[in-house]
Amino acid sequence: MNTRMAKLSLLFEPFFIFFFFLFISPSLCCPPYQKEALLHFKFLLLENSSSISNIDLQGLETWNAASDDCCQWRLLDCTFQNVTDLDLSDLIPSQDLKPVVTSDILAPLFHLQTLISFDISYNNIHGEIPRVGFANLSNLVSLYVRGNSFNGSIPPSLFCLRHLEELDMSDNLIEGTLGTNFENLSNLKWLYLNGNSIHGEIPTQIGNLTNLHRLLLSDNKISGAIPPSLSHLKSLEELNLGQNFLTMELPTEIGNLSNIRWLQLCNNNLSGEIPPSIQKMEQLQILDLENNLFAGEIPTWLFDFNYLFDLSLGENKLVLKNARIEPRCMLMRLSLRSCNLSGQIPIWISNQTDLVFLDLSNNNLEGTLPQWLAQRDLSGLLLSNNKLSGSLPPHLFQSQSLNFLILSNNNLLGLLPDTIGQATEMIILRLSGNNFSGPIPTSISNMLGLVLLDLSSNRFSGNKFPVFNPKSSLLFIDLSSNKLSGQVPTTFPFGIKVLVLSQNEFSHVLPQNLSNLNQLEYLDLHSNNIGGEISNFLSQMSSLQILNLRNNSFQGSIPIHLSSLSTLQILDLSCNNLSKTIPHTLGNLSRMIDHHDVSSSILSDITSQIILFVRIGLTKTVFWLPNQKNLLLHDLEVFWKKLKRGLPNKNLQLYTFLDLSNNQLSGEIPNSLGELKNLKSLNLSQNKLSGRIPLSFGGLQSLESLDLSHNNFFGEIPCTLANLFELSYLDLSNNKLEGRIPSGPQMDRMNDPNSYANNSGLCGMQIKVSCEKVPSEPKLKEEKAKKSNSWEIWFSWEMAVIGYPSGFLSTVLVMYVIGYFNITPVPGRRKRRRSPVRHSLFGFLRI
Repeated sequence: MNTRMAKLSLLFEPFFIFFFFLFISPSLCCPPYQKEALLHFKFLLLENSSSISNIDLQGLETWNAASDDCCQWRLLDCTFQNVTDLDLSDLIPSQDLKPVVTSDILAPLFHLQTLISFDISYNNIHGEIPRVGFANLSNLVSLYVRGNSFNGSIPPSLFCLRHLEELDMSDNLIEGTLGTNFENLSNLKWLYLNGNSIHGEIPTQIGNLTNLHRLLLSDNKISGAIPPSLSHLKSLEELNLGQNFLTMELPTEIGNLSNIRWLQLCNNNLSGEIPPSIQKMEQLQILDLENNLFAGEIPTWLFDFNYLFDLSLGENKLVLKNARIEPRCMLMRLSLRSCNLSGQIPIWISNQTDLVFLDLSNNNLEGTLPQWLAQRDLSGLLLSNNKLSGSLPPHLFQSQSLNFLILSNNNLLGLLPDTIGQATEMIILRLSGNNFSGPIPTSISNMLGLVLLDLSSNRFSGNKFPVFNPKSSLLFIDLSSNKLSGQVPTTFPFGIKVLVLSQNEFSHVLPQNLSNLNQLEYLDLHSNNIGGEISNFLSQMSSLQILNLRNNSFQGSIPIHLSSLSTLQILDLSCNNLSKTIPHTLGNLSRMIDHHDVSSSILSDITSQIILFVRIGLTKTVFWLPNQKNLLLHDLEVFWKKLKRGLPNKNLQLYTFLDLSNNQLSGEIPNSLGELKNLKSLNLSQNKLSGRIPLSFGGLQSLESLDLSHNNFFGEIPCTLANLFELSYLDLSNNKLEGRIPSGPQMDRMNDPNSYANNSGLCGMQIKVSCEKVPSEPKLKEEKAKKSNSWEIWFSWEMAVIGYPSGFLSTVLVMYVIGYFNITPVPGRRKRRRSPVRHSLFGFLRI
């Protein structure tokens, strides 16, 4: 019987299956409300992206109303006719075309309450994380929103997702604290909050996430001590708290994380000794304590972990005294930067045959580079700031995997080997601060992936240079402080950002094809012997932010077209032979007029661009980058307040300079310079400028340094200088200024007498000269005129009053003496007859 029924069931089974799909298949389509929600999201996304033409939203082309079943669409999966998995990451793959999308576009997706996995990473979404929306997705197990621009704090609604196992909110702009409501997230296994601006301390309640496997809080603003409650996370395999502001000592309890594999605490302010309890982390593979305040001797047991392949202890106060270490581990990365190593490069490193990345910078290592090190198949070799000597082994450049070679500031010498061009995978090459000589090998141009080339401060000579592929990725070239000669080379890639050729022996005029480098942001040619006029073609380099032509032999006038460089923020033309007047168009330099957002400065991101190119150039098996200090550009050398100093390149976007000093400029200062409201330093000293200091200088609101010394300015110092509230340095000496020095909150502090020396008659409290005792030049002339006039008046009236009576009396007396008057005779005397000569001049001789 059973056999018969079985045969019947087999006979009718195909019919049952047919009728099942016939009647049930319509119900396998996703619900209409889910389809509408998805289409609404697509509509909002396209509306937000309307500013970009021909936008290609990858994968959304199948999302259309004509399709009955949204479960057939790309980028999603369904379970039992409901959308459960939605992967909308990186819808617009091109970084250059990503539109700004607001978080409001997510509202329709919050109706998909059946979602289990939701990924909206890398879509440039701005705005706060929706406060309520995610709470509707109560079935979520995985939520990924990384690589957007979400801001604000973490919404409390996220802590209500009881089923959540993976939460990735990294690389956003999230602020606020971590919060303490972790009790509902007991299933959480991954928590990625790295790359945000979260502040405050790590809450002790985080120890309640006992199922946590990965905790990444790096690159935030978290402060305070590491809570001992972290030791409760027995399942933790990866802990990354690097690049924060953590302080205090490592808690001893951290050794209870017995399953930990990756422990990364770099770039904090952690102190004390390395706790011995770390020895209990037997599964440890990565230990990164770099750039903290750890002190004491490096314990040798750190080299006894069987699985350790990355050990980074550099930039602390640690000391490695035992040079005869015999590690049990086979390291791939070793960083003992600034660990007081001395003598030769430790020989035990030669046994680390898996070594890929070695950083022994900032020590006291001596001797030559060993052959065994040159023959290693390294991707990164960093030995800068030591006392290494000798020449470079030719084998060093025969490795096809060498990405980073940083040997700056040693005593290395000789010619660069011809084999240098064989290191075709090189990304960063820094050999500055040595004694290398001879020509720069032209084979360097074979390094097609090169991003940063620094050969500065050596003794390279000659006038032949590598000819780089115009489309290569080279961003930064520094050949300064050598003995290179000839005309300024232009055989560089068109996309280069920084070109530093200062302090060499370049001559001739600037070559016209220098303008082909139209993406150049930083051009430094100071201290050469370049002559001729400053060419107008420089105005075609529209990306220039820094132009330094100081201490050359340029002549003629300052080109008026320089004002078209809207991004120019530092212009140094000092110590040349420039003549004629200052063009009024310099007052149109917009970066010196308006304050620009620091984040908008491309120059400030040069290091970030280098890191980006480095990441792109790395192979999949190598994921280590040099310490960022090795990627920083050299400081920009300027004269600030009469002193030569270096401006750190990471903060260059904060500075605006205009230096035209030590030239032959004449005429008056154009009033338009007073429009440069964002200018920090103005130096016009050592010229032949004349006229009055413009009243418009009172508008230089950001000015910190003003030097007008050694010119021919006359008249009074304008009272508007009292409005310069940021002023901290002033030099008006050696001019023809007169009158009262203006007073004000800042001007009263400009009380160095040398700043006003050798003028025509200045007075004021700054130089302790009373303006009543020392009248100005016009007043002196007026007083002299008054004295002259009063003397004339005295002479005309006083002499008239005194002179006439005196003359009359004198005449009478003379006439009396000579007997002109007829006085009554004495009796008995006979009367004499008048003589005609009695009225003569000699009549008075008669007795």
